[in-house]
Amino acid sequence: VQLQASGGGLVQAGGSLRLSCAASGRPFSSYALGWFRQAPGKEREFVSTVNWSGHSTYYADSVKGRFTISRDNAKNTVYPQMNSLKVEDTAVYYCALRTAGDYSSAARVYAYWGEGTQVTVSI
Repeated sequence: VQLQASGGGLVQAGGSLRLSCAASGRPFSSYALGWFRQAPGKEREFVSTVNWSGHSTYYADSVKGRFTISRDNAKNTVYPQMNSLKVEDTAVYYCALRTAGDYSSAARVYAYWGEGTQVTVSI
């Protein structure tokens, strides 16, 4: 499985970005996906996750109410929409796919990871 994240960039605080993660090499619609991020000098942390159908989602408290995650199984793509961005959202964002089990906030259960896309939020 290959995961390709895109959509990152530089945005002012209060702005929005829509990331995407396209999957190839394996049927996409059966698996949960997650997003994680890692800021400089910090450990990787959970951001959001969505189940196979897109009907169930879960968010970190730090992004709840500002970020939403959706997926289009026909396009093998998941879309995190990030609104009301804050400087502390600055990080490299990674998408991950879980091949066994339901959606989860635990990074260790995800088998496949994309390379990440940089999001920088300026004052």
